[in-house]
Amino acid sequence: MNEIFIIGAGIGGLSTAIRLAAAGQRVTIYEKNPQVGGKMGQIEADGFRWDIGPSVITMRHVFEELFASAGRRLEDYLTLEPVDPLTRYFYPNGTVLDAKENPQEMAAQIRQIAPQDVAGYEKYLRYAEQIHRITGPVFIYDRPPTWRSFLRVPVPDWFKIDGLRTMQKAIERHVQSPELRQLLGRFATYVGGSPYLAPATLNVIAHVELSGGVWYPRGGIYAIAQAMARLAEELGVTIHTNCGVREIGVANGRFSHLILENGETVKGTAVVSNLDVTTTQKHLLKNSQFTIRNSQFDSSCSGFILLLGINKQFPELAHHNILFSPDYPAEFEAIFEHGQPPADPTIYIAITSKTDPQHAPDGGENWFVLVNAPPLDERYDWHTNQQAYRDLILQKIAAFGFDVREHIVAEQILTPHDLAEGSGAWRGALYGTSPNSPWAAFKRPHNRSKQIQGLYYVGGTTHPGGGVPMVTLSGKVAAELVLEDLN
Repeated sequence: MNEIFIIGAGIGGLSTAIRLAAAGQRVTIYEKNPQVGGKMGQIEADGFRWDIGPSVITMRHVFEELFASAGRRLEDYLTLEPVDPLTRYFYPNGTVLDAKENPQEMAAQIRQIAPQDVAGYEKYLRYAEQIHRITGPVFIYDRPPTWRSFLRVPVPDWFKIDGLRTMQKAIERHVQSPELRQLLGRFATYVGGSPYLAPATLNVIAHVELSGGVWYPRGGIYAIAQAMARLAEELGVTIHTNCGVREIGVANGRFSHLILENGETVKGTAVVSNLDVTTTQKHLLKNSQFTIRNSQFDSSCSGFILLLGINKQFPELAHHNILFSPDYPAEFEAIFEHGQPPADPTIYIAITSKTDPQHAPDGGENWFVLVNAPPLDERYDWHTNQQAYRDLILQKIAAFGFDVREHIVAEQILTPHDLAEGSGAWRGALYGTSPNSPWAAFKRPHNRSKQIQGLYYVGGTTHPGGGVPMVTLSGKVAAELVLEDLN
């Protein structure tokens, strides 16, 4: 029987393991951390529980299909509940808008702030759905796209993909309200990009959420990682936690073995790395002929996170909340052009205790506060500035009427350095490679190594990209390639 190794028990690694084990392969996962999940984690302190990493789950069908591939039902492992409102948006001018999946309810929300944009918003949703219909079979649900696979798209649909203008330009053609433009532009951040740079094709993300809904796993987002690990082990997968990999061994251009951090050598048939591609090639492949230039792939944004235990409740806030900045273009210019965290950032606050009361003591709330940040480089020193930036964020939150500074009873700060160290994310990038190019889907590293036989990649830095559903689909692609090569 073949011996297949997976480096990292993140969502991509677990997805790959499930599919390989369901196909009868012997699979072993080596995970350096004490728990599975990769960027999807959970922290507990002083009676509070926080999910760290992903906080929004879309594309439920992707997870249903994964479990079905192993002859299981998702609902036997997870309870997914719809989130309503999808997100509550707060604007500096005092406007509040609840995003709704129900078209009539969303139209009513828009009518209150921009009645002239109701028809334009509905047209925008049809436009985003059209992009999904065209691009899904080639760019999302299939193997890495090539120019040959692109030619499967009917010629009349080529320009409907809308890859030659930016997301923001397309949004501005549909709606006039600054509030709606900012709301729709925010979906670029779901894959770590800027709406002013990313191709309009990525408006497909709005379709996935606004038309398909947002889901919350009872118990927390981390329940997804736990459910996938449980299924993998039921299928016979061996998961070693607290067991990092030091080196990927190569002989005659083919994978031959792993050297573990404890010095042990294990020989196998194939290896799938759930680490970032650059991290894998820079740190695990010791022969320089197999490494890539680290600057070859631009990074998506990183994040600055506050985990706050609050001894007060704020009924005005929902499960998912966005506090928008007054100057959205300046935010992305700071991140992607100057390598600086925004001076006046948009702030995301997830409060899972709104849905799972046991995530906070009685009368309290668990706040997960996220601000987009530049990927790590020498232009900004988080070690020196993290406390001042934390204070700035709390000041901005207070300006919206939610002053928690005297109510914080538990706290932890996570900088891009922490994200890089904890998950192996290159430069602390949350979503892998940058989507800020019309050619990003074609430039992304392939799931099958072009240099080393038997080496494969899974996760946000390879096809089909960042985000939990995409990384789960990445596991499907990686497993298919492994099985194809073994056969």
